[in-house]
Amino acid sequence: MAVPVKLRIAAAAYYQLPDYAQYDLIQLIDGEVVISVPPIPKHQAIVGEILFLLMTVAKKKGGRAFTAPVEVVLDEYNIYEPDVLYLTSQTSCQVEEKRLVGAPDLVVEVLAPSTAKFDRQEKYQAYEATGVFEYWIVDPVHDVLEVWVRDAQHFARQGAYDKADSFVSQTLGETVKVGALFAE
Repeated sequence: MAVPVKLRIAAAAYYQLPDYAQYDLIQLIDGEVVISVPPIPKHQAIVGEILFLLMTVAKKKGGRAFTAPVEVVLDEYNIYEPDVLYLTSQTSCQVEEKRLVGAPDLVVEVLAPSTAKFDRQEKYQAYEATGVFEYWIVDPVHDVLEVWVRDAQHFARQGAYDKADSFVSQTLGETVKVGALFAE
């Protein structure tokens, strides 16, 4: 039985693809090109609430917040468009003219059927390996937010929170009321 071979490409080839210029929601995940469908309204409402929270913190404490489609180059084989991200005022992530280069301090991915596997596996591993300090995985079906925080070289699960919960974000230094992020 023949086993299909996946073609793994690097950043230089990725940027030359016709699909790269054509699609807004395109990513390079472990060398594989992934094109996503537009998100549903609930997904975007959650993204908007999280962006509002992060922009409010940025105005108060310094730093910057971004939302997709902003490109983040983690390494040669991983170029993502996180749903939302935050850079502290002391970040090592570089803001360039067309993209961000390096690990953001806080990354938020809102799960969608077409991307949940990547968000929980390949992206989780790349965020952990490249130095993201805090990673939020938001499940809009079950209204749950998982928080992962860097503990030395790896992520440690801080907790899973539902609408009734609050938690302290180590990156933001703020208490986050989870219910406000799922406002409908």
